[in-house]
Amino acid sequence: MLVHICCAVDSHFFLQKLQAEYPQEKLIGFFYDPNIHPYSEYRLRLLDVTRSCKMLGIELIEGPYDIEDWLETVRGLEHEPEKGARCSVCFDKRFDVSAQKAKELGEKTFTSTLLTSPKKSLKQLKQAGDALAQREGITFAAPDYRKASGTQEQNIMAKEDALYRQDYCGCIYGLTMQRDQQNKLADELFSPISNQIQPESIEARIALYEKRWDLEKNKIPHKIIKERFLNWRLLSGLLRVRKEILPAHFLPYSTLKSQFTRGKIEYAIDNVHHMSRDEVRFITLQTYNDLASAHYSTVKELIFNPPSFEEEVILRSRITHTPFDLGLILVVDKIPSSKIEILCESKTYSDVKENLIT
Repeated sequence: MLVHICCAVDSHFFLQKLQAEYPQEKLIGFFYDPNIHPYSEYRLRLLDVTRSCKMLGIELIEGPYDIEDWLETVRGLEHEPEKGARCSVCFDKRFDVSAQKAKELGEKTFTSTLLTSPKKSLKQLKQAGDALAQREGITFAAPDYRKASGTQEQNIMAKEDALYRQDYCGCIYGLTMQRDQQNKLADELFSPISNQIQPESIEARIALYEKRWDLEKNKIPHKIIKERFLNWRLLSGLLRVRKEILPAHFLPYSTLKSQFTRGKIEYAIDNVHHMSRDEVRFITLQTYNDLASAHYSTVKELIFNPPSFEEEVILRSRITHTPFDLGLILVVDKIPSSKIEILCESKTYSDVKENLIT
């Protein structure tokens, strides 16, 4: 039996139920989910599915990540709600490819872990699966493992085996609508030009779960714990002096009361130069290098290849006098002597992140 897999939380429970119900059936996992966005989230979910299948002794095949084709398939349905017409078309697309893969492998039956997802309509899924099965001349198995406290059992199992629990279905349209309804920043869609890994970003989660897998392979005791913290993202930033845009590096947790300010350097204390308005401070690249024990030649080099976020937070603490400081701190090649204009669009927000404890 070919089993289309959407994520580890659904598949880990669903596959074990299938193993119990079909003990003589060889199960083959098929991860085909071009709807998942961004690509880093796709890689993260595949990583956790791979771990789950390895734990259960199930072969896993990765399908193509043909997102351009998927986007074209759902064109015109971008604003459909969850469980609406876009989801139906998405199921048709993924089930079509899954059915073709089943036939290619000589399997007579296929199913999908989507059937156990509480976010999806069982009726929609069964209609899509049955239609594909009839067209392709194979069988679509649609067991209902949600009933009889199945969803509760699934959640317990996911917690016990420390699976990655995403909080959105997958596609960019569902994500943006969900974040709008939550009045929450869709930070999953942010990727800094520096490629610096941001706190509780998808890239940070990938690094954590890869490290967890290494610990498991080496049988090193560990635990993933959650903690609430203040997160931050820089959406855009600009420094202009005498109408000329100059390279400037914005340190983490830099904010402005409004997105724009202007002024002049008023005084300096211990190589930290204070602007006349809005708690803005400047340091030179030389000061940055001294504090970070670094050897950057230009600010532009720093912008595109900074130290880790955590290292820069420590550096920031050496400049400020409180761990709660949210003032704007800019790193420049030379302290400007003329009138300064600054644009800083950034967001601070309460968030929860996972930490790996050994």
